[in-house]
Amino acid sequence: MMPRWIKRLKQTRAFHPAWIALALLAIFVVAGVIALPALYAGAKAATPETLAPKLAATIQQQPKRPHFSPPLANAIPAGEFGDTIRLGRNIFTHTQIYAKSFVGNGLNCVNCHLDDGRKADAAPLWAAYVKYPAYRAKNHKVNSFEERLAGCFRFSMNGTAPAPDSKEMVALVSYSFWLAQGAPTGADLAGGGYRKLDKPPSAPDAARGAVVFAGNCVICHGAAGQGTKAGGKYAFPPLWGKDSYNAGAGMHQVRTAAEFIQANMPLGKGDTLSLQEAWDVAQYINSHQRPPKPRTK
Repeated sequence: MMPRWIKRLKQTRAFHPAWIALALLAIFVVAGVIALPALYAGAKAATPETLAPKLAATIQQQPKRPHFSPPLANAIPAGEFGDTIRLGRNIFTHTQIYAKSFVGNGLNCVNCHLDDGRKADAAPLWAAYVKYPAYRAKNHKVNSFEERLAGCFRFSMNGTAPAPDSKEMVALVSYSFWLAQGAPTGADLAGGGYRKLDKPPSAPDAARGAVVFAGNCVICHGAAGQGTKAGGKYAFPPLWGKDSYNAGAGMHQVRTAAEFIQANMPLGKGDTLSLQEAWDVAQYINSHQRPPKPRTK
């Protein structure tokens, strides 16, 4: 039944403020009837299964690292500049021959920077060159590219750095510059450095790493990590001992070694070791004796 006060309002047929309240109440009731089913349907649809495609789409929309391909090896120009580039490539690939006086172990630059410094996810030269000058926490200052190369000679090669104006340093910088031609300056290029890895499911374990090493690494690096020689030179580098990188090298950090190994090792079979195996074998390799870190003056 209709309330008496509403009947009286109808019978007078005169405007009354109560009519406004009644109209607003009716609007809210109708809106609620329409909105509640829609809200219920939306809540029901917002399941992990329905949200996953939206999340993937959001990730894909985030900025991606630009890709770059270095020039072909046979594209080195003729003339004096080309000769300097070729010398830089020779120093990089055959450091024991072309820059022996600056090296204190049995390694060549190419042992950690594969395919003459060209391979993505193996710290390629073209990706490093465009990022310098840059601040490095290792020495707490902005470094030039020449200073970055000098650090490699001092730690990874366990030697001494060529002077900035030496023919060796000029040639290495020229080769790096040529490889990076056309790359955007300052860009964080895809494939630069070593591929970042998640933490392993279990803490890295040298004992498990020894098993991985025996099954995957011994054939090239020897049972004692001593490397393999051919003609008196290392065909495959030693991984510890006096002829390997010293304790100040980036590769002596287990994370860095794991990142390099997972993407590139065994040679030609990168991405075949599991995340845990890469971390474990990196822990095993770096648990052995090697030259100490050079003293800082």
